[in-house]
Amino acid sequence: MNTTRVRDAGPVLTTRNKVGLALAGLISLTNVPSVLEPAPGGEVGPPFVVMLADTVVGLIGLVAVIIAWRSGSRTAIRVAAACLVVALVTALPALFVEVPAFIKVLVAVFTLITLATLVLMFSGDRRRMPVLD
Repeated sequence: MNTTRVRDAGPVLTTRNKVGLALAGLISLTNVPSVLEPAPGGEVGPPFVVMLADTVVGLIGLVAVIIAWRSGSRTAIRVAAACLVVALVTALPALFVEVPAFIKVLVAVFTLITLATLVLMFSGDRRRMPVLD
């Protein structure tokens, strides 16, 4: 009897998943220096705790993206997505307070890019599966 063992290669990331992970990596990378950014022009900005949280979440998200890219781990993709959601939630109050219009536009664009990134990260394979009767 001839048996062949087929080794399971694990989850395979699609091109959409990889694009989503790349965008998530860029977003996380831009959050890392948040704690070092002073408020522009002496204006009152976000509290230091929020900026520190964005930095920590950015670092965790960046590590999760690297792990997800290398191993295809669904858990790492979920951690990276959670980091994106936390960063998004910390940015949303800017839409409801008195800030310059360009900051509101930046937050709105950031929100749309983050949502598109999440959709790409979790999109499944769209190939048709054969039905065997």
